[in-house]
Amino acid sequence: MMDTFFISHGSPTLSIDDSLPARHFLKSWQQKIFTEKPKSILVISGHWETNEPSVNVISGLNDVIYDFYGFPKPMYELKYPAPGAPELAMRVKELLVDAGFKNVKEDKARGLDHGAWVPLMLMYPEANIPVCQLSVQTNENGTYHYNMGKALAPLREEGVLIIGSGSATHNLRALRLAADDGSAIPWAQDFDTWLKESLVNGRHEDVNNYEVKAPCAKLAHPWPDHFYPLHVAMGAAGADAKAELIHHSWSLGTLSYASYRFKTPQ
Repeated sequence: MMDTFFISHGSPTLSIDDSLPARHFLKSWQQKIFTEKPKSILVISGHWETNEPSVNVISGLNDVIYDFYGFPKPMYELKYPAPGAPELAMRVKELLVDAGFKNVKEDKARGLDHGAWVPLMLMYPEANIPVCQLSVQTNENGTYHYNMGKALAPLREEGVLIIGSGSATHNLRALRLAADDGSAIPWAQDFDTWLKESLVNGRHEDVNNYEVKAPCAKLAHPWPDHFYPLHVAMGAAGADAKAELIHHSWSLGTLSYASYRFKTPQ
């Protein structure tokens, strides 16, 4: 039974910046965090928003999408040629349809966005595990995405590693570009602390309803795209899952790299 994970992928510079603690955390993934080798990987990324759930159905190698702008040139030369996972994509669609998500789309051209390939190139640099992506629906809410995760729970018994890739806090307009000393401003710290306490104490309903339960929710997530991947990972782990904070660091004052493991008691 595979655990599920939520990874805060932060800035795209995670791909090249060795000063970021989160980069070293992800590079230690196979040795220290998750030693099992999954059969395939499903990534729910905050960088793929659609009106209806969509999976990328790729038969060959995944292309990478450079969905960031104005960054150093070497970042646009990085590759992550992981195989596509068309069988997994169709299994995801089957499970979602059976659970009542009737209009699940197939995208046969889309590659991996940086919410997928940047962390994966650090976690699994061999690029030899098939990868599929599932989109988020920002017109829906946390409970919707939690239920999406519940529908995908059987994948955990089929050798599939489910990763939600987003950010524990994500307000790009509030980044402190001039001073990055690893500290956090109060509202970001308040939300991040609330999230940790809610997750480790199993308050899933509070997290599902974070807009009204959490302090500074609208400041931490002006748009929910980078938070909903957490709901999917949490839902896939089940109501009795225990959350563990597996990494924590800050960048640019408001960007939390808090990452979580969801483990179901045996």
